[in-house]
Amino acid sequence: MLRLILRLRPTAGLCSSRPRVLSLGPAVSSRSVRGTGCVKRLHSVAGSRSGLSFSNRAALLRYPQLHGSCQRFYSLPPHQKVELPALSPTMQTGTIARWEKKEGEKISEGDLIAEVETDKATVGFEMLEECYLAKILVPEGTRDVNIGSVICITVDSPDLIPAFKDVTLDSLQAAGAAPSASAATPPPPPPAAATPPAAPGSSYPTHLKITLPALSPTMTMGTVQRWEKKVGEKLGEGDLLAEIETDKATIGFEVQEEGYLAKIMIPEGTRDVPLGTPLCIIVEKESDIAAFKDYVETGLAEVSAPPPPPPPAPTPAPVAAAAPAAAASPAAAGPRTGRVFASPLAKKLAAEKGLKLDQISGSGPDGRVTRKDVDSFVPQKAAPVSPSAPAPAAAAPAGTFTDIPISNIRKVIAQRLMQSKQTIPHYYLSIDVNMDQVLELRKELNAEVKAQNIKLSVNDFIIKASALACLKVPECNSSWLDTVIRQNHVVDVSVAVSTANGLITPIVFNAHTKGLASICTDVSTLAAKAREGKLQPHEFQGGTFTISNLGMFGVKNFSAIINPPQSCILAVGGSEKRLLPADNEKGFDVASMMSVTLSCDHRVVDGAVGAQWLAEFRKFLEKPVTMLL
Repeated sequence: MLRLILRLRPTAGLCSSRPRVLSLGPAVSSRSVRGTGCVKRLHSVAGSRSGLSFSNRAALLRYPQLHGSCQRFYSLPPHQKVELPALSPTMQTGTIARWEKKEGEKISEGDLIAEVETDKATVGFEMLEECYLAKILVPEGTRDVNIGSVICITVDSPDLIPAFKDVTLDSLQAAGAAPSASAATPPPPPPAAATPPAAPGSSYPTHLKITLPALSPTMTMGTVQRWEKKVGEKLGEGDLLAEIETDKATIGFEVQEEGYLAKIMIPEGTRDVPLGTPLCIIVEKESDIAAFKDYVETGLAEVSAPPPPPPPAPTPAPVAAAAPAAAASPAAAGPRTGRVFASPLAKKLAAEKGLKLDQISGSGPDGRVTRKDVDSFVPQKAAPVSPSAPAPAAAAPAGTFTDIPISNIRKVIAQRLMQSKQTIPHYYLSIDVNMDQVLELRKELNAEVKAQNIKLSVNDFIIKASALACLKVPECNSSWLDTVIRQNHVVDVSVAVSTANGLITPIVFNAHTKGLASICTDVSTLAAKAREGKLQPHEFQGGTFTISNLGMFGVKNFSAIINPPQSCILAVGGSEKRLLPADNEKGFDVASMMSVTLSCDHRVVDGAVGAQWLAEFRKFLEKPVTMLL
């Protein structure tokens, strides 16, 4: 028998270009949360169950896809109904652990609105656009709230909030079940034409469609890196089905019970596969495999497989090419009709740029125009009439360069580093640390733990000293969250590790409470998993302080980029022998000196505070025995 976790979603309602007057109004549209994994069963008889198993257990995740779970209603003033999204692949119900906002408060872009306890962790999610919290429908502590249940109402203007004072969840449900008589009568259905073909799966044996699940909280697309099973192979309990490259790492997922792989619909190497796209089909009986040999999924958005190298394009005739382009341009430039929805920030930006909102295509819920749409909009210009097209630019000689495709991980690294340098006011503090006592103590301790196959590194001492310094100066163990500065009471140290795919920062949790041997074991294990691409999301998402060490490459000093929302990162250079003035016969001593640079977020950590942290850090390393106190 196959076991499957089913997730139900409300179907989309009728769309209308104008608001309708209802008592509380049926939904004009319904959108489910993006980024949730689904497995659908399509057959004509009762079936059995199957499922997917994930190892994505995080203490607290941030889930920015909330805006996809809103419904827009028009009976009361324009507002959005926010539904409980699926915050883990196996989540069916959740508990509202805490509301981060109160009724009437403004919600800015990126603000955390609530924390929900799922079947795996306590997960926070945030709004991506500005709005106001008009009504909380599900109070804190409510348990077993079904996915898709309306939990609150938001509006675009604070003037609309009083209209929702007496709105309750029961009144909304009653209005949805019995719409007002004043609602417009839907038009009669058109005369039936030819009978449409049966939906895929209706004439096939009992089977399961495995869709692309959300393997990280911020994942919106994935790349099918490798299929671990071939068509026709038997799937045993716990077998790895495929490896998917997400925006964070390469993550595998497995089946929990037996079956047979009947059809692979997305080949290896296919990039930018949207969440929810059917990946493969699994059947219970081996004899049913042949029925899916020519199976084709209908209604599926096109997913581009890795294209073959394009042949050299022939030079088009200048006059012939200009005509179709000129004909197609007016059609694309046509403005939208009817009411145009836009966020307050998008309206402001459009007014400043002199743009008309009806010319901008919205990517938000119900076609809502967002700030991103305004920023990326390029007004179309009339094509100049010229007797001949300009000559194409000369191509670079073949073999002088190589175009390397950008992986999802590299895209995320680029986005986060750009965001950090553009939005965080960095400043840098550097000091030199005498490492003689650390090197001597390391030699002694390694002799003690040699039988346990443990070899302490200088980096282990640096991690321990950094964690203890964060306890002494907690401002450096804080995070900037726009409306508050969150000062963390535990120190989770992110350690930068270089891999073939890019930089990743696995976390040594509770580093302030661990011994050097435990830190050494954790770092070795996490670094190995990072280089093999087998880190689970909870092992690299989060952290309160980051260390980047390039000393082993002979780098003397450098300045690192802060890993948001953290406020500090320590850049560690290599040790070198230096002559230091001393009160002895020679007049000098030779010492191993290490240069470190602390990058700080000036919004959180003032210069004097950063200097205080470095002083505590140096004290722990120059007298490592004090780390035992």
